[in-house]
Amino acid sequence: METKNGKARGRPRTFDLDEGVAIAQTLFQERGYDAVSVADLTAAIGINPPSFYAAYGSKAELFARVLARYTAGAPPLSVALCPGRPEAEALGQMLEDAAARYGADSCKSGCLVIESARSDDAAARCAASAFAQGTADAIRAFVARTHPALAGPVTDYMIAVMVGMSALARAGTEPDRLTAVARTASLAVQAMLPGEPRTAAASRCAPVTRAAGRRR
Repeated sequence: METKNGKARGRPRTFDLDEGVAIAQTLFQERGYDAVSVADLTAAIGINPPSFYAAYGSKAELFARVLARYTAGAPPLSVALCPGRPEAEALGQMLEDAAARYGADSCKSGCLVIESARSDDAAARCAASAFAQGTADAIRAFVARTHPALAGPVTDYMIAVMVGMSALARAGTEPDRLTAVARTASLAVQAMLPGEPRTAAASRCAPVTRAAGRRR
């Protein structure tokens, strides 16, 4: 892992730090963390190595900024997993959103977090895994509100589907096929989550009410 050279001060900063992060994100998404070198980054951003280390600290530290930027561009989990929303509906929408994002750009396909969690670099792997764990924790907490016994299995299934869709996207699978995978998986999630007792009771009462009306 490349680290900051404490003795190298670099030239005065004349470039936009955020723009550099955006450029780095494109490289990491296109090639993967392990295939991008500091030389690649400095060439793409247009700075020399001392300036790179002075600005970002290291390749791994820059990657941490990239992950934060990447995840900030995704649909907020707090919206998708809003308390009170039907679980199967929310999780199904989450899968479809993921499929759309993974396949939106053939040059930057898949999920940067998921793919980077398999990096050969320990720092990058740890950073990506932390974001992935945050997603898993959010799903688990959402399901546990009404189905605590199923929170673990449903979360594992959701993560497995998203990992699979990311791999399919990286392999060149068309967006419509990714969406089909997401929708099929949504049906499985729905089957895993039984209806809430109150909803089931309301459904059972409805025919009785209609029958009483006909008798009148």
